[in-house]
Amino acid sequence: MSRIRLCVMLWCVALMMSPVLLQAASTVEVHEFSDPTLESRYYGLIDELRCPKCQNTNLAGSDAPIAMDLRATVYRLLVEERQTDAQIREFLVARYGDFVLYDPPFNAGTAVLWLLPLLALLIGIWRIRRITQRRPAIVLTDEESARLNAIAPRDPR
Repeated sequence: MSRIRLCVMLWCVALMMSPVLLQAASTVEVHEFSDPTLESRYYGLIDELRCPKCQNTNLAGSDAPIAMDLRATVYRLLVEERQTDAQIREFLVARYGDFVLYDPPFNAGTAVLWLLPLLALLIGIWRIRRITQRRPAIVLTDEESARLNAIAPRDPR
């Protein structure tokens, strides 16, 4: 009886896991390229374009549905419509903004993105210089020295 029960439990686990395994197997995309240069351009583009849903993942490494759609779009634009890499980037930027580029161009919309690290560096340097700067020594008059010695006599060591 226990052996039959074990077999039934294993079958139940296998049935429960089958949708997960099928979904994982279905995320593999296969594209056929007639030219190796098209293939290298395709993989170069999906490596340098960012997934709009993911924070810091490129299209090649993302399993998000929108990343799958964008990989298919890049393939279509590259292979079927024979567009250049620049045209494909322009197409995606027009729809998703500069966020899809890992290296966004310097313009009014991205100026803060480019200038904020420089500003933070300059403020840091200014603060470090200000903290480490020597302050001038205070010169006491004879009367002030006498009062100080009366309050806290010097150690004769």
